[in-house]
Amino acid sequence: MKRVVIFASGSGSNAENLIRFFQNRDNASVIQVLTNNPHAKVLERCKKLKVSALSFNKTALTDTDDVLNILKSNQPDLIVLAGFLWKFPEKILKAFPNRVINVHPALLPKFGGKGMYGMHVHESVVANKETETGITIHYVNEHYDEGAIIFQAKCEVLASDTALDVAEKIHKLEMEHFPLIVDKLLN
Repeated sequence: MKRVVIFASGSGSNAENLIRFFQNRDNASVIQVLTNNPHAKVLERCKKLKVSALSFNKTALTDTDDVLNILKSNQPDLIVLAGFLWKFPEKILKAFPNRVINVHPALLPKFGGKGMYGMHVHESVVANKETETGITIHYVNEHYDEGAIIFQAKCEVLASDTALDVAEKIHKLEMEHFPLIVDKLLN
């Protein structure tokens, strides 16, 4: 059975979607969720879903090997960043080469980079009068949103769309495609 560890920073809707997707499968399961936010809603979701969840601070991620050692003990086949807002450390990327992926709420390379997450992305899409946007699932490397692209899905942006409208469309794409791509990568 393949093992998945998820990193999240916020509400955890993508994490919950992935957990539920793999709950009744015999090929893989989400074994743990790690968060850098001790107040993140993802912790509540994990408790309800009976999935191990831990929060950590910046020191544990970057200055010590605490998070790296947790990952090494879990031996994940795939590490999934689902709304994780901190830059991922190179030491973890080196320990798990080509096994760390992220979902980004835009069609990279557009609207990627430091500070481009969540509503910041959707507001930029609307402000730039884009006619389409989407999601990008990509490998994580040492630079924000620059890893090799695995998959993209698009949606139309109407002239009347607000950033909230765009966010809703992106959320639907994530819910539909993210678990399927994770499943495909595990097999």
